[in-house]
Amino acid sequence: MPEVSAATLPAMPISGRRGVKAMASSLFALTKPRIIELLLVTTIPTMLLADRGLPSAQILLVTLAGGALAAGSANTINCFIDRDIDAVMRRTSRRPLARPASLAVVKPLEALIFGIVLGAVATVLLGTMVNWLSATLADAAILFYVFVYTIGLKRRTPSNIVIGGAAGCFPVLVGWSAVTGTVSLPAIVLFAVIFFWTPPHFWALAMKFRDDYAAASVPMLPVVAPATVVARKILIYSYIMVASTLALALYAGWLYAICAVGLGAWFLAEAHRLHARVVRAAVPAAASVPAAAGGAAAKGAEREVDEGTCAGIPWPSANPASMRLFHRSIAYLTLLFAAIAVASLMPWGRW
Repeated sequence: MPEVSAATLPAMPISGRRGVKAMASSLFALTKPRIIELLLVTTIPTMLLADRGLPSAQILLVTLAGGALAAGSANTINCFIDRDIDAVMRRTSRRPLARPASLAVVKPLEALIFGIVLGAVATVLLGTMVNWLSATLADAAILFYVFVYTIGLKRRTPSNIVIGGAAGCFPVLVGWSAVTGTVSLPAIVLFAVIFFWTPPHFWALAMKFRDDYAAASVPMLPVVAPATVVARKILIYSYIMVASTLALALYAGWLYAICAVGLGAWFLAEAHRLHARVVRAAVPAAASVPAAAGGAAAKGAEREVDEGTCAGIPWPSANPASMRLFHRSIAYLTLLFAAIAVASLMPWGRW
């Protein structure tokens, strides 16, 4: 799942005082609570669909608690590893571990221990009170997010969020296995929906904060490719995502199918809107380069940066319109899973 702006997190203390309240606030911020909220939005409807109704209160509450702890563990360890680049990027510079040492409330080692403890508690909770398959899947999500995405991919390849985004798909597997004790085809389809939703969602955000990622030498796609390429890939992934949502219709029922078609059309319209605006903005930029430049400069103006690099960006971050798609992608996923929840609880919504 994507990272949120530091502005959405609780304000950090202005000094390095280590009071209980300040420590608790900082540790809570390290878990990235807004991301956890979105993960729980996908977990609850998945459990309703797996049960074809309401699962037991204990299974529901314990799974949500364990999932939240597991996500908080992964996010905290991510903040520990990325504290150097978080300090460079304005969007993340207020995170607890990104603050100067003299103003820090939580020390890096304390944050790392906190993240590991959260993961251990999540494992024990899910394993003993739900089932060990759910616990294993939650652990797999933590390990994937930390070692595959944060350490392995994020600073090395523009495909980081495409592959690494799979970590945010595990909650639906955890929710499904908590109810059924297995991972079956509908759960895999839900995994695919979130997998293909993540790149359009995060690339839209990264288009807005491209300069931040460039300053931190993180090769997010909008840093190493022109906006036109990013917008085209957003469009492609959006179509694949919508197709994935329709694959669930046979299992979820006609009520869900109607909602998925309507929401999919809306999201595709937004993706086309962004693509059209980016293309229109790129044409004047390329046309403004003198023809005497032999075409090479025009090509550079269109591309803005050389692919495979993270530096030398001559223009400031553009495409604020991409934030429109970013926010609508959150609304889209929330409404889609709300439709799953409603269809699961309403027997007349089935085929």
